[in-house]
Amino acid sequence: MYKLRQYQQEAVDATVSHFQKTNEPAVIVLPTGAGKSLVIAELARIARRKILVLTHVKELVEQNHQKFHDYAEQMDVKSGVFSAGLSRKETKYQVTFASVQSVARNLEKFAQEYSLIIIDECHRVSHFEEELKVTSDQDSLTQEKLNPYKGTNPNNEKPVKAKTSNQYSQIVSQLKSHNSELKILGLTATPFRLGLGWIYQYHYHGFVRSSQATPFKKCIYELPLSYMIKNGFLTPPKLIDAAVEQYDFSALQSNKFGEFDDAEVNELLGKYPRVTEGIVEQIQLLTQGDLHSRDKNNENGRAVERKGVMIFAATVKHAKEIVGYLESKNESVDGVSKVALITAKTKNDERAQLIRDFKTQKIKYLVNVSVLTTGFDAPHVDLIAILRPTQSVSLYQQIVGRGLRLSEGKQDCLVIDYAGNGINIFHPEVGEKKPDSRSELVQVFCPSCGFANTFWGITDNDGKVLEHYGRACQGILEMPEESDEDQEAMACDYRFRFKECPTCNAQNDIAARECHDCKNQLVDPDEKLKEALKLTNRMVIRCSGMTFSEHNGALKIVYYDEDGTELKEFFDLSSEKQRAVFNLQFGRRFRNSSEPRKFLSLNEVLKESQGFIIPDFVIAKKDPKRKSKTHIVWQVQEKIFDYKGKYRTANEL
Repeated sequence: MYKLRQYQQEAVDATVSHFQKTNEPAVIVLPTGAGKSLVIAELARIARRKILVLTHVKELVEQNHQKFHDYAEQMDVKSGVFSAGLSRKETKYQVTFASVQSVARNLEKFAQEYSLIIIDECHRVSHFEEELKVTSDQDSLTQEKLNPYKGTNPNNEKPVKAKTSNQYSQIVSQLKSHNSELKILGLTATPFRLGLGWIYQYHYHGFVRSSQATPFKKCIYELPLSYMIKNGFLTPPKLIDAAVEQYDFSALQSNKFGEFDDAEVNELLGKYPRVTEGIVEQIQLLTQGDLHSRDKNNENGRAVERKGVMIFAATVKHAKEIVGYLESKNESVDGVSKVALITAKTKNDERAQLIRDFKTQKIKYLVNVSVLTTGFDAPHVDLIAILRPTQSVSLYQQIVGRGLRLSEGKQDCLVIDYAGNGINIFHPEVGEKKPDSRSELVQVFCPSCGFANTFWGITDNDGKVLEHYGRACQGILEMPEESDEDQEAMACDYRFRFKECPTCNAQNDIAARECHDCKNQLVDPDEKLKEALKLTNRMVIRCSGMTFSEHNGALKIVYYDEDGTELKEFFDLSSEKQRAVFNLQFGRRFRNSSEPRKFLSLNEVLKESQGFIIPDFVIAKKDPKRKSKTHIVWQVQEKIFDYKGKYRTANEL
C-alpha cells in the first residue's frame, strides 16, 4: 500500500478543508513528478460519492488510473476508465478516470450525481471564458451560448473553435444539473499561461494573482520545485552551457502564447545546418560519458553514460534533420536503431510502441515535436536537450520536468538549452514574459500594506533594486469567509505604475480606459501623442534620460531625446504650489513608487536625483511670451509616464 508523503497529505487536507466551507473552484499546484496521481487517489478514496477525474490525453488517463488501482487495491474502492483512445467506456464505478473529449461526446452517460470533478493539467482550461461557472440550463450547451469562436490562428486569418474549452464547460454544466453542490478541483504544475495569465485569482498565502475572472477562484496549496529537489523527491537538474554554437531565434516574433511560426523557424534553421550537426555531435558525446556527471561511488571518477535522452525539436522538418544526424553516427545495435521520432502525426499504435521501447531502454534517443511535454513518465531520462524556442515558462518547466523523476542509479539530469530561451525553472511563478535579458526576480515591499511582492526587475552589483516592472501590489488586505461565496476579497489598491485621472486625480491601471473612481473616460496616451505630432507648435521627444541641477535657486530638469534634443523645465520648490506639482509627478513615482516621497527642498531633491523615474515621452509647446532670435523657446506641457501603446519608447529598438 502506498503511503502519502507529508506534502501530499497536506494537499489532501487543504482540499477537504476548502470544500467543507465553500463550493468555489480551487487549484493545487505541485511540480511535475510530485505525485499528483496519489493526491487524486487519496481524494477519490475518501469521497463519499462518485468522482470524475478528467485529463486531456489518454496517457494521463491510463497513468492516473493505474496509480489509483495500485493504491486502492486493498480497499473497497472500485474505479473505471472512460476513454475512446483506450477502448473503455465504464461509468458504473465510484471513481471514473476519463478523457475530456470522450466525456463531452457522451454526456448522456453522465446523467448521474457526482460530488467532485478533478481536472488534471488544469492550466489548459481557458482564461477568457468563465468555464466553471456555466449554469445548469441545458440551453447553455448550445454552441451559441458557449461562444465556440475564441481567439484567432497565429496568422490572424479567421476564428478557430475553442473545442477543448467548450468541452470542459459542457461537462461541468451536465454534472451541475444533477448536483448543484458539485466541487471542482484543478491540479497543475504551471498555474499560468503566457498571453492568458493566471488561472486563479487568490493565493492562500494572501496575495492577488488576477483582478479578472478566472476559471479557479483560489490556489489552496502550492509546493515549489526547489523544495522537491532539496528534500530528495526529485532528481537535481544540472543546467550546463552549450559547448557549441546555439541557435539565435531573437529575430523571430512569437505570438501571445510564446510560440513561433514553423515556416519562419525552418527558414532560419535552414541557414545554419552545421549548427544542428554540431549540436547533435555534442549530445552524443555527453551521452557516451561526459565530464558533467561523474560517478561519486567510483574512486576513479569514471564518467557515467546517459541512459535516456529526450530531444525537443522546433519543427517536424528540424526533428527529421536531427534524427538523420543521429542515425548517421551509427546509433544502432544489431541493426536496430536506437533513435525514434514522435510527432503529432505519428499513428497511435506506432507511438505507443515507440514509447514502450524507450521506457524499456531499447531506444536511447527520443526526438519529439511538442507532443511529450505532459502525460509522459519515463523516470530513467537523464538528459534533456532543448532545441526549440519558447517564451512560455510553463512549457519550459514541463519540458525540464520530463527528466526530474527519481530512478535507480540516476544522480542528476543534464539540461542543455541550445535555443537560448533563458528561463529559470526555479522561479516560474512570475508568470510573465521576462522584460529583458538583465531582468531577475526582485522583492518589492508595498509602501501601503507592506506586502512583499515578487516582480521582474534589475539590480546593481550589491543586489539593490534599481528598477522593477510591477504594476500593482498583489497583497490582500482581507479575505472573506470561505463560506461566503458572494463576497470578494479586499485587495490592496496601491499602484507602482499608474495612469492618473485628470478629473479626480485617482490612480488607474496604465491600460485603463475609464477611471475606476469617477467613471470618466481616460484620454488614450496614443491620442495625446498623435494630436501633438500634428501641430507645428508642439514638440514630442522620446525621453532617454534626464538631469537635475540648481538654476538661480530653482530646480532645473533637462530631458534628453535619443538624438540629443533637449527640453528644460523649472520648479521653484520654495513655492508650496510648485512643490505640490513636483511631488505629484515625481515624488509619487520615486524609486518606481516603492518609496514615494514628499520632497520639501531643492537640496533634498538633488541629493536623491538618481531615484527619480524618467518619463517615456515629454510634450512641449512654443512659449509665445518668450522669444529668442536664435532659437525657439519651448515650454513643457505634459509628461507621459508608464507608457503602453503603439509608439516606440527610447529604450526599445
